[in-house]
Amino acid sequence: MKAAFFALVFALVAVMAHGKTSPPKVQVYSRNPGKLDDTNENTLICHVSGFHPPDITITLLKNGVEIPGAQQTDLAFESGWQFHLTKHVRFTPKTGESYVCKVRHLTTAKSYNWEPDM
Repeated sequence: MKAAFFALVFALVAVMAHGKTSPPKVQVYSRNPGKLDDTNENTLICHVSGFHPPDITITLLKNGVEIPGAQQTDLAFESGWQFHLTKHVRFTPKTGESYVCKVRHLTTAKSYNWEPDM
């Protein structure tokens, strides 16, 4: 509860200091080359940067369902009051499955697909 309160206060201060919004830039990739049906685990990574204000939610999905156990970095800011976050989770990509990073910034939500290396 405290974390949510401080995030809200921080967001309000940032909006007042900056005065405009910037949409996020999103990169979805894997730690190791993406090989389908490989028995080795990999890491799905969604890096979101350049956004303002910091009202954002990142969700990693497999076939439309949230992947459990995902971890997220702390919110960090760059010069110009733009923010960045990274969320990641272990996964073993299989043929026929889809892996998506869904990003909600303010009232807009967009989905970004992970593509295996071909």
